[in-house]
Amino acid sequence: MSIKHLLPDNFEDTVKNAALPVIVDFWASWCNPCRMIAPVLEELADELDGRAEVCKVDVDEAGDIAAGMGVMSVPTIMVLVGGKEKERVVGYRSKDELMAIVGKYV
Repeated sequence: MSIKHLLPDNFEDTVKNAALPVIVDFWASWCNPCRMIAPVLEELADELDGRAEVCKVDVDEAGDIAAGMGVMSVPTIMVLVGGKEKERVVGYRSKDELMAIVGKYV
């Protein structure tokens, strides 16, 4: 499963109308922890295929989305179910840590 990149024109529809839980990574290209967590999210996307959708929001491209979601630091990973935030973690997390958080919703 590939990771979907969200922008203002598809964020609302992707998150609010999703049949599956949505994991959103708020990141920036200049952020070292963001680059470190990227392969972890790729693995999660593959493992959760059909059970959750994994998405990314580049805060430099879509700062209005980040601001609207209250993102103050990157990386911030959110789990949204039915368009509602259920979990939020800030900073690098291992695959096992993220799976433990996301696993409650998939």
